[in-house]
Amino acid sequence: MQIRAEVAEALGTEAPVVALESTLISHGLSNPDNLEVAHEAELTVRAEGAVPATVGVIGGVAKVGLDEDELELMATAGDVSKLTARDLAVAAVKGGNGATTVAATAHLASLAGIRLFATGGLGGVHREARESWDVSADLAALARTPVAVVCSGVKSILDVPATLEYLETLGVPVVGFRTRRFPGFYLTDSGRPLDWVVEDEEETARVLRALPELGFERSGLVVANPLPEEEQLDPELHDRALRAGLEELTKRGVRGKDVTPFLLDRFATKTDGNSLRVNKEIILRNARLAARIAVALSALDGAQR
Repeated sequence: MQIRAEVAEALGTEAPVVALESTLISHGLSNPDNLEVAHEAELTVRAEGAVPATVGVIGGVAKVGLDEDELELMATAGDVSKLTARDLAVAAVKGGNGATTVAATAHLASLAGIRLFATGGLGGVHREARESWDVSADLAALARTPVAVVCSGVKSILDVPATLEYLETLGVPVVGFRTRRFPGFYLTDSGRPLDWVVEDEEETARVLRALPELGFERSGLVVANPLPEEEQLDPELHDRALRAGLEELTKRGVRGKDVTPFLLDRFATKTDGNSLRVNKEIILRNARLAARIAVALSALDGAQR
């Protein structure tokens, strides 16, 4: 693993750092939107006083902090694999390029000493999981990775109640940022309540610090950050696009890691690109909040010394 010099310097001085995933660049958005959002996410983190560290695998080397050429490669190359945590060792030996999912990004970020990570939506339990056993590795990774993931809940294409139940079973704490409703990615409210709410960035940072102090040294934290209602995808349009996408998914027999990119592509088509607008807003809002929490956490660490 290589840590970019700027990121290593920030970690060495206990300055705030925020990890960003690369799967959304190579598999979540199309070019040129993907590279534009990657740049904007990093700029957003910097504007809030933290150092961005986009994570990916380049030529078999796991990198925490991608430079401009590496970001462009992620956005434009056609041979970028989608890597979850289990794939990292094989990808390293094979020497290929890979975009890291939430699970892989959280693992590498934690290995580098980064405690805050921003993404769009968390992976979860897929619909019909009773038959397919399709449960994202993101969930299990958070049970053993001491990183706080700022996200807008899970994508509505997933089984939201089952995902929350699974997180509870794994012992992963979930807090709503100024909300007691679990967000549904494109939608402000997934329809599911949350047990806990944090009121500001400092309180969130204190929760993150409390985990290891109470013996949960390997536990992650999910910070659910909903879109304001005025910025969400129109709920009726969302429901129509979801029904159409799920029907087409069944007809084509799409399974496994291809499900999410397939449905997101259908969402973009069925909503005339409105879902892409919302997706970009989600990514930037979560990057901003993660950076603010990282700054608050750094301040708490400084006060403790």
